[in-house]
Amino acid sequence: SAKIAADNATHPVINGGDGAGQHPTQALLDLYTIRKEKGVLDGHTVTFLGDLKNGRTVHSLGYFMNLYKNKMIFVSPKSLKMPAEITAELRSLGAEIEETEDVEKALSVSDIVYVTRVQRERFENSEDYEKVKGAYIINREMINRAKKGIIILHPLPRVGEISTDVDDYEGAAYFRQAHNGLYVRMALLALITGRT
Repeated sequence: SAKIAADNATHPVINGGDGAGQHPTQALLDLYTIRKEKGVLDGHTVTFLGDLKNGRTVHSLGYFMNLYKNKMIFVSPKSLKMPAEITAELRSLGAEIEETEDVEKALSVSDIVYVTRVQRERFENSEDYEKVKGAYIINREMINRAKKGIIILHPLPRVGEISTDVDDYEGAAYFRQAHNGLYVRMALLALITGRT
């Protein structure tokens, strides 16, 4: 794990994702994308949608969104809720969090929706996965009813949770987000190697 490596390394270690734990480099590129798309990082309502239990990207992004005092809405099936310890810690840090299963209501008030796939590899049996894999699918009709100007982020790969009819929506920022990852990670490497 990244923590073991960092505890034993004599050189900087960048956590590029640690199982179902955290993914801070993804969260940094998400912040960069939000800044590019929205102009500012604060004052947003951000919906986190999908597998919030195992989605390490949402774990990290939640902390960053709280630093900028954004309201967060967690939308997931009951079995895939944001881990209670993360939600409790965020609330203890002053985060405004709403938990719901009503995706339409969340999208109607959100500036940003961050979608994450249901991670098949995290399930011990396929029956449990099949029960929740299609619980939330964002399609163009839903986006047309969502808050005007909403942007859609996704760490990719997607596995059906965002319909392809959304791809040409101007606020579908997930491909731009993936592209931004190259530059953010280059900047991180330059920072730790002193080549800024």
